[in-house]
Amino acid sequence: MTNETFKPIVYLKENCPFCLKVRLFLLESGLASEVESRDFVPGTAREQEIRTELLPHVDKVSFPCAQLEPGRYVTESDDIVAFFAAKAGRDPARLPVYRNYVDGVFAMSMKLWKENQDLKKAASAA
Repeated sequence: MTNETFKPIVYLKENCPFCLKVRLFLLESGLASEVESRDFVPGTAREQEIRTELLPHVDKVSFPCAQLEPGRYVTESDDIVAFFAAKAGRDPARLPVYRNYVDGVFAMSMKLWKENQDLKKAASAA
């Protein structure tokens, strides 16, 4: 038997805007030291190891991903942030760096991504 307590694990892909959202929340809320972070660069052997590890636990491997509790895996950044916000008793809306990212760079990235998808769809229909 072990006396160790479970430490949540977050799986974060380099240069992923959703992963950065989770990382910023963890850093600004003071929870970063309370989680194990498994970071990787896309296209590396480390990514394949992580995907293989996650495959039996999620319907579709995507990032960010987190094992919040033993056997409980989540792949949505907002769900991950909500879990840690409740745990820390911190309101994400009151974290200025997190809000600045979500309302600024992240929102613009999502707008541009959607616009790009719409343009690709229109081009393929033409």
